[in-house]
Amino acid sequence: MSQPPPQEGFGAPYEPRPGVYGDPGQPQPGPYGQPPQPAYGSPPQPPTVPYGRPQPQPQPPNRPSGGRSRGRVVGLVAAVLAGVLVIGAGVWLGVRGDDGSDDKKPVAKESTAPKQPGAESNRKKTPAAEAAEINKGRKEGEAKVRWIQKNGVDLPGRGASALGPWVTGGIVAKAMYRTVSGYSLEDGSQKWSLPLPADVCAAPTQPTVDGKLVIGLMSATSKEEAACEKLQMIDLATGEAGWSKTFPQAPTQDGLRNIVMAISGDVLTIGRIGRSDAYRVSDGKHLWGKVAGPCYSYAMTGGAAMFAAVACGKQPIDEADSEVRRIDPVTGKTVWTYKPKEGWMVGQFYSVDPLVLLLQNVRDPKDDMEIVVLNTDGTFRSQLVVDEEKLGVQCTLTQRNLGANFDTCIGLAADADTLYLASRYTVEDGSWASEVLAFDMSTGKEKWKVRAPTEQTLTPLRVEGGRALIYLSPPRSKAKGVGGGIVALGPQGGALEPVLRHPASAAATERTLVGSLVLYADGRSLLMRPHVSGDTDEEEMEMRTMIAFGD
Repeated sequence: MSQPPPQEGFGAPYEPRPGVYGDPGQPQPGPYGQPPQPAYGSPPQPPTVPYGRPQPQPQPPNRPSGGRSRGRVVGLVAAVLAGVLVIGAGVWLGVRGDDGSDDKKPVAKESTAPKQPGAESNRKKTPAAEAAEINKGRKEGEAKVRWIQKNGVDLPGRGASALGPWVTGGIVAKAMYRTVSGYSLEDGSQKWSLPLPADVCAAPTQPTVDGKLVIGLMSATSKEEAACEKLQMIDLATGEAGWSKTFPQAPTQDGLRNIVMAISGDVLTIGRIGRSDAYRVSDGKHLWGKVAGPCYSYAMTGGAAMFAAVACGKQPIDEADSEVRRIDPVTGKTVWTYKPKEGWMVGQFYSVDPLVLLLQNVRDPKDDMEIVVLNTDGTFRSQLVVDEEKLGVQCTLTQRNLGANFDTCIGLAADADTLYLASRYTVEDGSWASEVLAFDMSTGKEKWKVRAPTEQTLTPLRVEGGRALIYLSPPRSKAKGVGGGIVALGPQGGALEPVLRHPASAAATERTLVGSLVLYADGRSLLMRPHVSGDTDEEEMEMRTMIAFGD
């Protein structure tokens, strides 16, 4: 089964199609780089953006990931369940009523003209001039740089991480520090900016199909007392703030800041130790607050269907019984349950449709991790035969210092028959080089491998039209005449097929967007830097944060 190409425009949603359970299955919008999720059981979707798990404390931005994942996986699972991951602090200045709603809403500032945010500096070129110079040097067959964005925000301390990007209509939006901003996909101009009264601390990986998003905000005035417990709904098309609420903390984790958020249809779920809650995105109505049984969900993922990673019974975490459940997002009821082997827990939802799980053994370090594929009814389908030392999958928590969602890894794409996985191998000088491995989804066995050009990296994004779309980075060195871009591989492998060639003249700028989140649709690509930090305020203000390619 193959996935149809996106409809008109960036990130445009597909038409709804019946799901395998008889329900219509709301399509889910993805970043342009991930088309919307069709109904569960329909042609599959890969995971979302550099979308593995990190250490309990956030890793320094730009640290490479891949290879052995035990520390990252167990670390984050333990952090989620123990509530020890500190992801930021901020001040909430709004007034909250008795019902948890707020009298005051943030107000988006309309941009009166296309402009780059931030003050002038001694950087030689503006982003517009830089884009123009790159385009002058492009060769025949290379796409142009549509626009470049710089940071333009004075950030605290060691900088800040960005959540997103989210695409709706002609807008690409991101949240960073105390602002959510929307930019034109056409020319990069800022269309709206929504100031927030506190630090953003969590957000779903995907918005609703009509571009609504609910973000988490810090709530206290002191860092010691701050908790991620404030909800703010935002219309990403206009930047208008909707309803706002404070959600209840788990009784045993009053200081919990590590929040997992997911959207499926019109339902937002929030997971943290000891408690799960669901709200209707459109109006903020609370729908349910507990999963079935003596259990708690420590991770959920949205999209075409909602899945929960659940721990039941015993404490601490390494003695709990683990389950994976498909959840009805409206009622919270369990549709089906899959039970991993004793001692194994979910470390990451690599893909939703088909459902691919990274499982972690939390009891026996000798038996470290597994990648498991499930059928649409929750039964076991296959287990990948893969060398965990060579895994090239990357997750955003290796580049960000906030957010804890379990569906944010890239480097893996799948359809009903083939799974494409980023991997690496050792070259003569002892360094790592990049390759893509293909696996049979029914047997879990490797089918073939394709290696990247010298000093370049291959990162699978998704499967579309029977081909895996893959981001090819520019060379690590300053090799002349070689750029990055989007390439494709079919289910039989073979040579890399160019889809969108980024200009070689843009390679230096493209390399500065370290750990980029890469989005692609309709012949255009967009790269977003997940963390912004500089040695000086001036450097930080001028840092390039997004670049868009395509004709």
